[in-house]
Amino acid sequence: MRYWLFKSEPDKWSWEMQKAKGEVGEQWDGVRNYQARNNMREMKLGDRGFFYHSNIGKEVVGIVEVCALAHPDSTTDDPRWECVDIRAVRDMPKPVTLADVKNEPRLADMALVTSMRLSVQPVTEEEWKIVCEMGGLKDA
Repeated sequence: MRYWLFKSEPDKWSWEMQKAKGEVGEQWDGVRNYQARNNMREMKLGDRGFFYHSNIGKEVVGIVEVCALAHPDSTTDDPRWECVDIRAVRDMPKPVTLADVKNEPRLADMALVTSMRLSVQPVTEEEWKIVCEMGGLKDA
């Protein structure tokens, strides 16, 4: 299993909206960055990700799971753009803020710190465990 981080502006697509989609999940559409698209192409079913509120809050608020592999993004006719579908798995008991991440020396190389603008980012297994611990999850 691999780990990822999905950024969303909560006034456009919030964690509560994601959770409301239930087991079916929702396509992670609208991504128009080649690196982010390529990250989604690498995803496998069951990969886990952090759901991150960007701009407002700037914090990891939940855990998601990839429930459909990369497919054409339905929000465009341009065949270059693809997306995956994700579903909510669980809330982060204590949201982990960007400031928290930046203040944790073990996360200095995390893409959230080094590639802040990238909307879909890889997360290492070690980073995953540290962020989950910071958020109060022991078994995520």
